[in-house]
Amino acid sequence: MTESSHESHENVPSRQRRRFPGISSRAYEHPADRSALVALRKLTGFDTVFKALSGLLPERSLRLLFLSDSVRVSDAQFTHLNSMLRDACYILDLEKVPPMYVNQDPQPNAMCIGLDEPIIVVTTGLVELLDEEEMRAVVGHEVGHALSGHAVYRTILLFLTNLALKVAWIPLGNVAIMAIVTALREWFRKSELSADRAGLLVGQDLRASMRGLMKIAGGNHLHEMNVDAFLAQADEYEKGGDLRDSVLKILNVLPRSHPFTTVRAAELKKWSETRDYQRIMDGHYPRRDEDKDTSVTDAFKESASHYADSVRGSKDPLMKLVGDIAGGAGDLGGKLRDKFTGQGGGGGGTGKGGATDGSQESTSPEDPEQGPQEPGSAGS
Repeated sequence: MTESSHESHENVPSRQRRRFPGISSRAYEHPADRSALVALRKLTGFDTVFKALSGLLPERSLRLLFLSDSVRVSDAQFTHLNSMLRDACYILDLEKVPPMYVNQDPQPNAMCIGLDEPIIVVTTGLVELLDEEEMRAVVGHEVGHALSGHAVYRTILLFLTNLALKVAWIPLGNVAIMAIVTALREWFRKSELSADRAGLLVGQDLRASMRGLMKIAGGNHLHEMNVDAFLAQADEYEKGGDLRDSVLKILNVLPRSHPFTTVRAAELKKWSETRDYQRIMDGHYPRRDEDKDTSVTDAFKESASHYADSVRGSKDPLMKLVGDIAGGAGDLGGKLRDKFTGQGGGGGGTGKGGATDGSQESTSPEDPEQGPQEPGSAGS
């Protein structure tokens, strides 16, 4: 371990950054992520039960593997990463600095796992891809996972995903596990948006966060890429196509542990422009000593409100249809038939649906993602 729990944070930020003493992870957590975590934290004995499972989970094996076959970040090894790690913990006021390892892997990735104590792992592919400020946001992303307690649930997801592969031959044995895995992956994707926000709070450089996500999508060719054009892709992805494309989007994202990179960039930029973000930067944020008083009901209401707002504000054809139906705009069967057959252009109705739905076809190619990524990550 690079730090003991009693060591002070000697490294202050290399440039002037705001620090957030006593900040609660609720300050930056995505509403869907926050409601799930609040509910889990409120369950009596939840942590005890899952720690009892630690004998079944491969945590000890993973720790020994990284210790024996990776490079541990310290004052003597990868010193620049060690400074970033301590800096991130200083800014988010995380008392115990988690150990970090660099693992030889050309695939850019990072993860925060562990039941008893979180550990952070970054790959050489990620270290070589990002510059200092981009990497700072990634390290802040992983420290955000540690502060939120995501590592426990991510380790469980990793275990269950591997277990599902092992019991796939048992009739119906895989079904129940995969149902849990699918639900956990949905939470996992939202937790990535939370950690992206934590990375921004640590780096306090939105353009660096955007560049990092863009490099993860397109590699180390920054001179060939443009942040604004990258964000325009996210907008085209959301609003382009018809209902068939909407269904394909859902099918594409289901097996993934992370949201699509353009979506992450757009979500982070959107959050950086909110009053919530500005209030945090001004020093007004939930404190961790107030976490015990948080209401599960309020957290779920906020999550439900967020999803309702997302549906209302979405440019996706399916979400717009759901919003119209929820608002009493018409018959579900007829609308679905018209949308899928392309006959909804000008005819009946209020006159607001047809022109918009047929006006822009997506010309972007299908996403080349081939399946779920390794749980974890920031950049990833």
